[in-house]
Amino acid sequence: YLLQDQFDNLEKHTQWGIDVLEKYIKFVKERTEIELSYAKQLRNLSKKYQPKKNSKEEEEYRYTSTRAFLATLNEMNDYAGQHEVISENMTSLITAELTRYVQELKQERKSHFHDGRKAQQHIETCWKQLEASKRRFERDCKEADRAQQYFEKMDADINVTKADVEKARQQAQLRHQMAEDSKAEYSSTLQKFNSEQHEHYYTHIPNIFQKIQEMEERRIVRIGESMKTFAEVDRQVIPIIGKCLDEITKAAESVDHKNDSQMVIEAFKSGFEPPGDVDFEDFTQPMKRTVSESSLSNSRGDGKSEPKFGSKSKGKLWPFIKKNKLMSLLTSPHQPPPPPPASASPSAVPNGPQSPKQQKEPLSHRFNEFMTSKPKIHCFRSLKRGGAGPEDFSNLPPEQRRKKLQQKVDELNRDIQKEIDSRDALTKMKDVYIKNPQMGDAASVDHRLAELGQNIEKLRLEVQKFEGWLAEVEGRLPARSEQPRRQSGVYEAQNASGVNSCAQDRESPDGSYTEEQSQETEMKVPATDFDDEFDDEEPLPTIGTCKALYTFEGQNEGTISVAEGEMLYVIEEDKGDGWTRIRRNEDEEGYVPTSYVEVYLDKNAKGA
Repeated sequence: YLLQDQFDNLEKHTQWGIDVLEKYIKFVKERTEIELSYAKQLRNLSKKYQPKKNSKEEEEYRYTSTRAFLATLNEMNDYAGQHEVISENMTSLITAELTRYVQELKQERKSHFHDGRKAQQHIETCWKQLEASKRRFERDCKEADRAQQYFEKMDADINVTKADVEKARQQAQLRHQMAEDSKAEYSSTLQKFNSEQHEHYYTHIPNIFQKIQEMEERRIVRIGESMKTFAEVDRQVIPIIGKCLDEITKAAESVDHKNDSQMVIEAFKSGFEPPGDVDFEDFTQPMKRTVSESSLSNSRGDGKSEPKFGSKSKGKLWPFIKKNKLMSLLTSPHQPPPPPPASASPSAVPNGPQSPKQQKEPLSHRFNEFMTSKPKIHCFRSLKRGGAGPEDFSNLPPEQRRKKLQQKVDELNRDIQKEIDSRDALTKMKDVYIKNPQMGDAASVDHRLAELGQNIEKLRLEVQKFEGWLAEVEGRLPARSEQPRRQSGVYEAQNASGVNSCAQDRESPDGSYTEEQSQETEMKVPATDFDDEFDDEEPLPTIGTCKALYTFEGQNEGTISVAEGEMLYVIEEDKGDGWTRIRRNEDEEGYVPTSYVEVYLDKNAKGA
């Protein structure tokens, strides 16, 4: 029974060891899941803050600070990859290996305890055989004694016949022989049991216990090695993680505030000269005052006089300057707005660059205009809010115009190179067809070659055109004194070729002029003076809603990006120029192509 108790204890202990091993496997498996989840979250975080392609946000990453942030995002992606490596290595080196080892351990444990039970059953069987032989020997001895006593009794009795006495004697001899045989069998069985018992306790059971002990020790060693591997897997990725952190530090150290500031200056540098001093105007004779040539109030005179160049250019030099409305009326030139982006209907044309109907007015009249009316000037607003500008970018400041023209020239040169490469490839293909007619018809590529030649010629003409404008800008840009006259000259040329410079060749998201001609005549206040003030007014009310049919990436200033299926508010209908003004929230509004949205107008708002 003591041996059986030990087997039970060993069985319980070894089962506990297997449970510990399985618990450790579960722990490592959960750790790998945490590592995978952490890596996934890091990747999603890095992806979330990556700049969107072909968006304004992507342009912001030219600064050193934002490039450093982008490098940080990329390194975080690599950092997440190392946590995935930890998960993979722990799964392959620990979880998978220990799971397989546990199955082998269970089979080995089962085999050892089966051998132990088999040995126990064998010794128990031997013991039972010994006990049976012993009882049989004891019984035969008692039977022999009784038979001997009976024979002696019969032999002493004179009344018993001789035959009965002989029978009793034979019976006694038989029983005595049976007792001797039982004694010999019992002795043999006893010797055999003692031998089996000695082998059981000194050979079989110690061997089984030794195997169980070795099995348990291997389990303990294996779990210790797994714990060591657990640490080594982490330690192996530390150098790579350290490199990721070093790269983040290196990116942070590359941030150059001076360079970023210079890039901002280059991006927004206009090339305009500061305005000159405002001349003194003598109002001692209100109706017959003499206005100096450089005074800004003489812009209401004849638009063809030469001094107007100076007054126009002075208004043009600082179009984004913020002035109060009174100073705008007193000092700003009544010049036409900057050249429109594309054509508009002739009905939207005001009275030309310098309307002959506009005469010099008393200061009190101009002040009354300021106090009683709100000008609605759309030409400059359309320029400012990013409509489709003119082809030569003449609506931009000189420096910005030069950059745009250079970009356009580079883009056209790339297109020309692509067409040339395609033409060269087709030419080689045609040569192959000529040499090997069975491969194809050489005449089949002639039409495409002709198209490519025409495309290349068109693109080269475009390049020449833009290079001419670029040369004009680069030739005049350094000579600051010529800049105002050149700007005015552009306006004069446009006014001479079209009806006026504010609405002709217009294709702005803001729409063409919708005000009456008389209103435009009365309200000839420059857009450069009132535009900022106009923007500070109350926001336009919504007149309906719209649903985006397609995704639109607002590249130009004044437009707004929308995603397919997005619902937005309509604040201004399409005026016939193909653009609709929408609002997403209080801070985001702009123009989108009308064909990109499905508009649902509010009937009450539309009627109003």
